[in-house]
Amino acid sequence: MANTDGETVTQGMDDLGKRCAEYYAAGARFAKWRAVLHIKDSGAPTQLAVDANAYTLARYASICQENGLVPIVEPEVLMDGTHSIERSAEVTQRVLAACFKALADHHVILEGCLLKPNMVRSGTTCIQQAGPADIARCTVRVLQNTVPPALPGVTFLSGGMSEEDATVSLDCINKFGDKSKKPWSLTFSYGRALQQSVLKAWKGDPANLEAAQKELLIRAKANSEAQRGIYEGSGKEGAAASASLHVANYTY
Repeated sequence: MANTDGETVTQGMDDLGKRCAEYYAAGARFAKWRAVLHIKDSGAPTQLAVDANAYTLARYASICQENGLVPIVEPEVLMDGTHSIERSAEVTQRVLAACFKALADHHVILEGCLLKPNMVRSGTTCIQQAGPADIARCTVRVLQNTVPPALPGVTFLSGGMSEEDATVSLDCINKFGDKSKKPWSLTFSYGRALQQSVLKAWKGDPANLEAAQKELLIRAKANSEAQRGIYEGSGKEGAAASASLHVANYTY
């Protein structure tokens, strides 16, 4: 975006309706649009960037629904930087609030829409890193303050977290607080956090296919349990999160 500190908006709206119709005819039923927002010491994201990306996401979603596709709306607040989890929560809440305002303005049917947001976390170079229990507390609070209950599902991105960290954090989010106050399916739409160990085992060699499939089953099972809040963890991250989650629930 011109005249900003490196802020961005995703392009590609030209002929989107025509392309969506072609995708539907080819068998597609879902679409995804990613918008990236940055947290910087300069004050980013500016309201200009927040509004521009919210408007584009909403316009994309309305075009998708007009052509029979379920839009997955992905406003990703990047976790690059030194910011605290509190700053991440403030920005993420502002971004999601703008997105749902724009979705309403564009007459998007929330029951036929999915949200793919970032979890609320500390910046990757922040000195004090919040643990999974605090990630759960802050993420759930932001969702409760912004996401209407009509939306059926929140499918989190992993945002560069390790496989185990992403799984444990999702598990804590589903364990946290009163289930009646979390009316959405809180699940995963991971790339790296579902595939990293699989690719490492596979190495592009057909001889490693069975080993790679075993790794995929491990990650799929772990995340399936996490989205139901029954994951026990496979290492110290899971044990530490389980031990501290009751504190987060108490202080909420």
